[in-house]
Amino acid sequence: QVQLVESGGGLVQPGGSLRLSCQASGRILSIANMAWYRQAPGKKRELVARISIDGNTNYADSVKGRFAISRDNAKNLVYLQMNSLKPEDTAVYYCNAANIYSNIDSWGQGTQVTVSS
Repeated sequence: QVQLVESGGGLVQPGGSLRLSCQASGRILSIANMAWYRQAPGKKRELVARISIDGNTNYADSVKGRFAISRDNAKNLVYLQMNSLKPEDTAVYYCNAANIYSNIDSWGQGTQVTVSS
């Protein structure tokens, strides 16, 4: 059973920054593409950023140039650096691991990010 634990969320003013962390159990990072999703109240869960096993990244248009995803396979950690935050970035952010062999997705419990003055 893969466990993903997010941390780093909180309340920040518009224009501020936060760094989210996702701690993964076992060796999942060596066999999974990792991603961050978010879900705002009343909206569908959406992909924010993805990083493949070999380090290729892609981002939602709404966060390009502001957010950066990275991974540290040795520490089983995935990060999401969020800069120039906007109120519309307010959501619960979820870490996702997509096992490339089993095609099984694993999810964390989510961390709340609130951007407000």
